Amino acid sequence: MRLRYSTIVGLLLLIIVGFTAKLSYAQNQPITGKPTSPQTSVIFENVRIFNGTSEQFSASSNVLVVGNKIQTISTASIAAPPETNLIRINGGGRVLMPGLIDNHVHLFMAALPPEVLLSPKTSVETLNKTAETTATGMLMRGFTSVRDMAGPVFGLKKDIDTGKVVGPRIWPSGAMISQTSGHGDFRSLSDLPRTPTTPLSRGELLGAGAIADGVDEVLRSTREQLMQGASQIKLAAGGGVSSNFDPLDVSQYTESEIHAAVEAAANWNTYVTVHAYTPIAIQTSIRAGVKCIEHGQLMDEATAKIIAEKGIWLSTQPFIENGISSFPEGSPNRIKQQQMNQGTDIAYGLAKKYNIKTAWGTDQLWNAENLKNQGEMLTRMVRWYSPFEVLKMATSTNAQLLSLSGPRNPYLGKLGVVEEGALADLLLVNGDPLQNIKLIENPDQNFKVIMKDGKIYKNII
Repeated sequence: MRLRYSTIVGLLLLIIVGFTAKLSYAQNQPITGKPTSPQTSVIFENVRIFNGTSEQFSASSNVLVVGNKIQTISTASIAAPPETNLIRINGGGRVLMPGLIDNHVHLFMAALPPEVLLSPKTSVETLNKTAETTATGMLMRGFTSVRDMAGPVFGLKKDIDTGKVVGPRIWPSGAMISQTSGHGDFRSLSDLPRTPTTPLSRGELLGAGAIADGVDEVLRSTREQLMQGASQIKLAAGGGVSSNFDPLDVSQYTESEIHAAVEAAANWNTYVTVHAYTPIAIQTSIRAGVKCIEHGQLMDEATAKIIAEKGIWLSTQPFIENGISSFPEGSPNRIKQQQMNQGTDIAYGLAKKYNIKTAWGTDQLWNAENLKNQGEMLTRMVRWYSPFEVLKMATSTNAQLLSLSGPRNPYLGKLGVVEEGALADLLLVNGDPLQNIKLIENPDQNFKVIMKDGKIYKNII
């Protein structure tokens, strides 16, 4: 009897040891691109925290993530929760910070040139697969949330949220609403004139843009985007770089047309943002009730004062001449791009002078290779701001703009910060980004852990 009992105990010990070894082995395997189980709890040990709002790192701390939220932050050790699926990550004194937020992306249009995107020969399946690749790349560069400023990404968002595709959280605008000849009108002259029986253009059929003239059409187009799940509405209120028939100085839409979109969005408890560079386009939009201006590079001081006094958001991008362009030298689009770039220093100077609520984004279009510069476009901001101000803008400040969607915000919970109760979108950085912000430019090497919604998508500790 004693022999049989000892044999059983021995077998049980072997099973337990084997299971423990297997669990430990699984926990320490590199994770790249495939999320952990949503039931997994994670303890980050020995990390210094950049919380998204404070210029000072925390003392050496431990952070417990349970489900999709940060449950406990403590300088003392944290006991494991009563469950077996636990991952411990020894931060080794590295910096734990919020996931980055890009407030102006085009997931559907970022990687392909317009002639490919708009060609009937390019299948919708190819376009969707390209958008999926773009989304995955952004998450693996540390961008856990993005605001999509024009494009048919409702299906992509759903696939990411349900785990079918790896990518960031998406705040979708749907199609950018544009007047005839506006920044969102990518038809050719041979498509004119438009009649009541004219078929929709390729861009409209895809859902990248919606051409709407007059109050009634703007109302309908706005409501169609909201019906599909838009978290905010995007209108083109002025000339653009990539569009072919509107010089930068052109003001687009009347105040009443813009106000129609504002009123329809307000009925859904969300807001309108507009593409606008010039004082006239910006001021017309503000009078119409918009809450946010995209770009604004050509604004003047009087316009900056109005933006500040009205509490309007400025969501702008650090566009400067650096030799990188998707447009041929000397082309009309390239000339417009150079003209716009020349206003960037002035715009940021005015934003700082008048303490304008300023968000950051990239607005990269038409070139998959340029997407690799997403982190560099963030670090470029030290031309105008301190590293702390830059990282705060790309985390907690950008999260404030995302929350402007109110009840249309697709993700309940606090983002852009590392604090108890916040959603667990986290990066573990190999180095001090406040001292060397260029670490952001090399996420493959310097982001040791990437977590979104409590799931680990990368762990190379």
